[in-house]
Amino acid sequence: MHFFTKMKKFLYQEIKIPEGVQITIEGNLFSIKGPEGENKREFKIGKLNIENKGNILKIGNDKSTKSEKKLMNSIRAHVRNMIKGVQKKFEYKLKICSSHFPMTVKIEGNQALIKNFLGEKVDRHSVILPGVNVKVEKEIITITSVEKELAGQTAANFETATKIRNRDRRIFQDGIYIINKAGKEM
Repeated sequence: MHFFTKMKKFLYQEIKIPEGVQITIEGNLFSIKGPEGENKREFKIGKLNIENKGNILKIGNDKSTKSEKKLMNSIRAHVRNMIKGVQKKFEYKLKICSSHFPMTVKIEGNQALIKNFLGEKVDRHSVILPGVNVKVEKEIITITSVEKELAGQTAANFETATKIRNRDRRIFQDGIYIINKAGKEM
């Protein structure tokens, strides 16, 4: 067995805060406000120091270990996504593909009803998470949210609700598929 010594380094990461975005930190709770809305998230900070100086957010520690470096980079990535979300909402686009049976999607409250999927008599349901807006226009479903994780999970719920089992996937290609993930074509 080898024992490694701890990496003790002076590590800090800086995040630039754009104009029109406000960040408030209360203990472990980060709340970010912007023109599109508000985003809140709780992080396990541990021994990290977090300073909000004007338009720069500093995350780090004087004697950082490898685990604190990983934690610092994760927090930085999440905060960047939160800032992007309050500036411009994340948008996912899905396409309704039906070749054998015409499928319809209706939004009712916090659920989406998928009717006539593969000719099934019973409707399939997909959960729409709170804080997510869903629009259905002909064959395109548009999902928008301030939080990237919620928009992505709602899109994944649509895909898993129309997953085909016990049929040949080469022939039955019906379903709802993600075609655009937050600006990236699939």
